[in-house]
Amino acid sequence: IPEEYVLPRLAEDLPDHARYRARERRARFVGKNGACNVAHKNIREQGRFLQDVFTTLVDLKWPHTLLIFTMSFLCSWLLFGMVWWLIAFAHGDLDHSTRVQRGLADGAAGPPADFVPCVTSIHSFASAFLFSIEVQVTIGFGGRMVTEECPAAILVLIVQNIVGLVINAIMLGCIFMKTSQAHRRAETLIFSKHAVIALREGKLCFMLRVGDLRKSMIISATIRMQVVKKTTSMEGEVVPLNQIDIQMENPVGGNSIFLVSPLIIYHVIDKNSPLYDISPMNLHHHEDLEIIVILEGVVETTGITTQARTSYLADEILWGQRFVPIVAEEDGQYSVDYSKFGNTVKVPTPSCTARQLEEDKSIMDNMPFSPRATIRKRSVRLKPKFTLS
Repeated sequence: IPEEYVLPRLAEDLPDHARYRARERRARFVGKNGACNVAHKNIREQGRFLQDVFTTLVDLKWPHTLLIFTMSFLCSWLLFGMVWWLIAFAHGDLDHSTRVQRGLADGAAGPPADFVPCVTSIHSFASAFLFSIEVQVTIGFGGRMVTEECPAAILVLIVQNIVGLVINAIMLGCIFMKTSQAHRRAETLIFSKHAVIALREGKLCFMLRVGDLRKSMIISATIRMQVVKKTTSMEGEVVPLNQIDIQMENPVGGNSIFLVSPLIIYHVIDKNSPLYDISPMNLHHHEDLEIIVILEGVVETTGITTQARTSYLADEILWGQRFVPIVAEEDGQYSVDYSKFGNTVKVPTPSCTARQLEEDKSIMDNMPFSPRATIRKRSVRLKPKFTLS
């Protein structure tokens, strides 16, 4: 019976050694979406985060940011509401308001004309809290106001206005920075799901495709790659995440790219490459190999530097395949078919390492190559407007 028609067995039916072997896979250093798979633990100097409060607020998650945004205003209103209530209590405004209310209820004469409160119409903590909100958000309903009777009240009014402006500046700036963060623009910078290794100009090359879904360009875009693997030095030192830069090649030259249409970025596997001894037998999920791709540039519309990241494990690298063309010329312009962005096709490729290919030139003599591919051009057959009889 073919394997594709056999129902998979339950995990309980598998032997223990097979079950554990199926779970073995190298942990990613960088996820496919660009998130770094690193957990910071046992940080003793937590106070360093408070030295840069603004960046700490921006890095928080949205629920935490909105909670701090709300609590900062509520706490400031309650604090200054308590201050206004204490000022009114110390000046006797609360007792005077109580006597006035009792006198009006008993039908007695009005309040003495010579008594001037610090803040009019404050007779409880609730009214002091409402006055604190009116002062900080500059509403001003007209029922409560500060008089010139108490210099302390005038000083508190000035301090509360300054504190309110500072809180507004910090919290609104934090909200603005969170909504305009650079990684939002990176959501439309895409990479191919798989990378490929195939021949190009007679040499084995590691290739991937990168594209931009927006019409607004990424200015001064640069791309670089790193190989992350576990290495051991000559002295026996084990480096669990050794980052090795590898040279990139692209159609423009250097590390700068002109990302108007999707580009195939490739790395020539030569004797200086960390992939020099990689063969098809090494491209499995047990191999300790991860290739990180980093794309950086300046957003044209906002001027903010953005960065997009992805990674490829060994089993995500396809040997002997190349990307299909997705750029076609039609109606006087170039069109890009993103439905084929990650599609690949098999091509003749030797099943050996780059070292073996360089040492034995005869391997290339038996390789069947197809003619050179060009950009597809869709021609439209036009009907003649005139006929000759």
